[in-house]
Parts: sequence; C-alpha cells; structure tokens
Amino acid sequence: MSITNRARRAFVGAACLALLLAGCTSTIAGTPSPAAPTSSPASKDVFAELNACRLLDDLTAGQGFNPGENKSPRNQCVAVKPDFASYALALDPVQGLNEFDTANPGATTIPVNGRRAMQADVTASACAVAVEAGPHARAVVVVTMVRYSDNAQACPNARAFAEKLEPHLPTGS
Repeated sequence: MSITNRARRAFVGAACLALLLAGCTSTIAGTPSPAAPTSSPASKDVFAELNACRLLDDLTAGQGFNPGENKSPRNQCVAVKPDFASYALALDPVQGLNEFDTANPGATTIPVNGRRAMQADVTASACAVAVEAGPHARAVVVVTMVRYSDNAQACPNARAFAEKLEPHLPTGS
C-alpha cells in the first residue's frame, strides 16, 4: 500500500475519533448569562492528571508505532504503526457511555476488565471502544486498520488495547 493510502487511513482514523467525540449542541432561546458555579462530580475533569499522548506512547512502546500526535486542543492522540494501523485515544471528561451509544447506533455493551464499555464499528476498517470512567466521562480507543485484508482485526485490536488502557483510568464517581 502506498504512503498516500496509509496517510489517508490514518487521517480517516483521526477523523472518526473527532466524530465520536463531537458533542451535540442545541439552541436555547433567551438571554445568555453566566452559569452558576457548580461543584458536582460531573464538572470535575477526571482525566486532569492524564495526557492522552503520554498514555498512548507508554502503552504502544516497543511495538513500532510512531510517537502519538495531538492536533487539537482536546485530550486526544493518534499514533500510527506503518503498514498496520492507527491507534487513537481520547480522554473525554464530559461525555459518558450514554452519549457514545446515542452517537453510535448499533453499539454493543461489552466488559473491559470488569468495567462498563461499549464497542462500535465506525467504518469498514475502524472500530471504537469506549470505556466508562464515570457517569459523564469515558476513554475512547479507535483502531483503524491500514490494509483492507486486516479490517476484521480492528475490533479485536481495539478491545485488546482498551484492556491494556483500563487499569490506567480513574474510576470516576
């Protein structure tokens, strides 16, 4: 496969990750005013101590992946292993599994090391696994395979990576 095709697949993986993390907004009529401060657990960033790129690099060390890259202000990262796959990790302190389920019709509930998680096919070559880190927080792994002949490995690879990731995640509350 050419470098151009591999780059396109890596870009597709990153784009899938961005779509998975995109929140829906709605318009509300009225005059805007500042929100009252809150100390609820939903407002706390359970991932404040974690950096997606450092975590991704640590978990893929020695496996031939390029260093992870974050090209957005979000706590997310993508690492590419040439001729194999791109692995993306997003630590989302705002959206939980309910939002993942809504954004991914057909997603299935799976356990990841005993923790609630969901899995969804995002494209023919990509699979996402979202692991719960609290009622309003999740870590999302997206694996995008480079070769068409390897597409069936996207979900098993995403689940395996989520299992490696899970012990590093906060439990949330």
